Amino acid sequence: MRTRNRELMDAILAWIDKVYFERGETPRLEEIAEEMGISLTSAHRYVKYLEEEGRLTYERGRHGVVTRAIAEAKGTTVSIPIIGDIACGSPLFAEENVQGHLSVSAVLLGAGSYFALRAKGQSMTGAGIDDGDFVIVRKQNYADEGQIVVALLDDEATLKRYFWDRKKKCIRLHPENPRMHDILCEEVAVQGVAVKVIKGIR
Repeated sequence: MRTRNRELMDAILAWIDKVYFERGETPRLEEIAEEMGISLTSAHRYVKYLEEEGRLTYERGRHGVVTRAIAEAKGTTVSIPIIGDIACGSPLFAEENVQGHLSVSAVLLGAGSYFALRAKGQSMTGAGIDDGDFVIVRKQNYADEGQIVVALLDDEATLKRYFWDRKKKCIRLHPENPRMHDILCEEVAVQGVAVKVIKGIR
């Protein structure tokens, strides 16, 4: 019976977690072998040892090796589609408009379905939303007074604060920037309500 190198097993497990939490995917067996300086056969054998001890699961294909830490993280995160530019006449959530996905902790979000948009321009800086920020939006076709909404105008999604103008009897979409003007419209297709902003380090 072969002796199991406990230090190597711990190192493999730690490196798998490191790779996953840095790049969002688990390493392939070939990568484990190269990183640890062992053969592919040895990498496979040690992954099986770890699986036998219940420290990870291994499945050929895209899921690969899943440690306990990864399984816990996956159980508490949701994958949110990032919606890009909208083609003329194309529905907002059409497959061709999805540019990628964000993994976000489910703890930060309540019940519902979500998508994300990358903010463009300076129209919402007063609300803390800057150019390039990701805005997480809960899908719904209505909004309460004062909420920040994604509204579809002429096949273009715009992010503005929603009001009903009682004097003019129309919807007022308000930019949070004093240099910009309100958009007045009789009706608007609300696509969702903004709930979170993910900012990059500047």
